[in-house]
Parts: sequence; C-alpha cells; structure tokens
Amino acid sequence: MAKKFDIKVENIVASVALGIRIPLESLVHHLEGTEYEPEQFPGLVYRMKDPKVAFLLFSSGKIVCTGARKVEDVEFAVKALSKK
Repeated sequence: MAKKFDIKVENIVASVALGIRIPLESLVHHLEGTEYEPEQFPGLVYRMKDPKVAFLLFSSGKIVCTGARKVEDVEFAVKALSKK
C-alpha cells in the first residue's frame, strides 16, 4: 500500500512575459514599496501587502510573482499590479 503524504503548498512562483519593455526607473517613483538597485540586481522588487507577494519586474518585460500560497492570490495580485 502506498504511503500517503501530507502535502502543503508553501510558496507559488509564477511568471509572465509581457512582450514589452518595462521602464523600471519610472516605476520606482510611481509604486510605493519598491526596491531598485540595478548595480546589485537587474530587477525591480515590488512587495504587495494584500495578498502578501513579491514581484520581480525586469526591463525585458518579464515579471515573476513569488510568495503566494494560492493560485487565486497570484491572479488577484497580477490584476492589482496591472491597475497601478
């Protein structure tokens, strides 16, 4: 008999490629809660409080969302980010 495992989702990492360039320098001034130090890391870090996720935004148009525990949280966070 196969052993049953108690699997818990702790962290979802999702990514999207927008197909357009993202002006990171201007986002720093328009989004509250960002960190951008291009000498140390090429992406802008944006931390959202509700849901509690972090976005990594790259000038290439790629966005990575991390920290969500449910797919619904990722979807909500991405929609909220797109409205900002």
